[in-house]
Amino acid sequence: MNASEFRRRGKEMVDYVANYMEGIEGRQVYPDVEPGYLRPLIPAAAPQEPDTFEDIINDVEKIIMPGVTHWHSPYFFAYFPTASSYPAMLADMLCGAIGCIGFSWGCCLGRGSNQPIRCVQSLGAGGSLEKGLAPACKPPVPPYLEAASPACTELETVMMDWLGKMLELPKAFLNEKAGEGGGVIQGSASEATLVALLAARTKVIHRLQAASPELTQAAIMEKLVAYSSDQAHSSVERAGLIGGVKLKAIPSDGNFAMRASALQEALERDKAAGLIPFFMVATLGTTTCCSFDNLLEVGPIWLITDYRHWQIPLGRRFRSLKMWFVFRMYGVKGLQAYIRKHVQLSHEFESLVRQDPRFEICVEVILGLVCFRLKGSNKVNEALLQRINSAKKIHLVPCHLRDKFVLRFAICSRTVESAHVQRAWEHIKELAADVLRAERE
Repeated sequence: MNASEFRRRGKEMVDYVANYMEGIEGRQVYPDVEPGYLRPLIPAAAPQEPDTFEDIINDVEKIIMPGVTHWHSPYFFAYFPTASSYPAMLADMLCGAIGCIGFSWGCCLGRGSNQPIRCVQSLGAGGSLEKGLAPACKPPVPPYLEAASPACTELETVMMDWLGKMLELPKAFLNEKAGEGGGVIQGSASEATLVALLAARTKVIHRLQAASPELTQAAIMEKLVAYSSDQAHSSVERAGLIGGVKLKAIPSDGNFAMRASALQEALERDKAAGLIPFFMVATLGTTTCCSFDNLLEVGPIWLITDYRHWQIPLGRRFRSLKMWFVFRMYGVKGLQAYIRKHVQLSHEFESLVRQDPRFEICVEVILGLVCFRLKGSNKVNEALLQRINSAKKIHLVPCHLRDKFVLRFAICSRTVESAHVQRAWEHIKELAADVLRAERE
């Protein structure tokens, strides 16, 4: 494919994507396929000769789309929103075109030695260039290190500061000027949790060994203990397993939030037992019901860990381009309006549920998530969810709040409107009537 054909095919792909997004409401939100459906539909090996673009696009509709759950459908109310916008798609195109690998450190030769010295957060990942260099390294930076694309690292640094300011974080969290904070875009929330845990683990081991050189890493690690709410995502538990440390769940309160008193009690108990508390994960918007741990309470108990290495991979894609495009083309006010619309729609659905005496709201509605259920047994709610997802007109997923089986209604799509919420509720009511009728018979 040369540049001329790329222009032509690129325009066709943009048209395909735009048509997909405009017509997504007419697609069945949840697929009918069974596991393993795709393998028999494609060759067992890559073609020896190139296929045509037309054949590939035809196969997208024939093979790929039947197995797609349409997360951006206005009838998708499962899980949580996924970031998708036309500005972000345009930035993805540019990211693919530039195709750089943004290193956050490199190697250069230290003075008086032929041994490579790792440069921490070089090319601006930790602030200014000189701030990012190991002590034995001084500018100028070697030419091969410059080739790693400074713009990739530096734009990410600035975009994280933009985000921090939008969230009104304290200046200590920012990287600009004399700030000692900053951030990096992780590949996933799970990865971010693991990186933070490993950073905290490394910091406490170094601190304890500096005070008591006779302590081995193994001796320290067997006593380390981390904490999270009993409502925290499973990725927190997985981070503890990968990091090789104990992780304890702090019981949440009646609003499914972690409170200072419960955390303090666990800390004192574990310290008395000779354990070393070193890490705590506070969740702001749990996966189950979007509850917020009481950060103003638990925050002062805990020291914020600093980062030396900001991510697991050596390189990363030019991900900050998406933030740059979206922040500039929406503006802060546009993003605020987008979030407020989702919040408004969630409260509209909450109001509809509260008007039906057969249903109950299970927890305070926060942001765009409503947790609700039929009054009665878990079995009847499981039957309702099964009917909803079998009909495939809308898509929901459940959660468990203590011993209750609960349905989650999450406002997700960029294009969802009040009419979609109203139609979804009418559909749920009809299926609920069928379930209750079947239970009586």
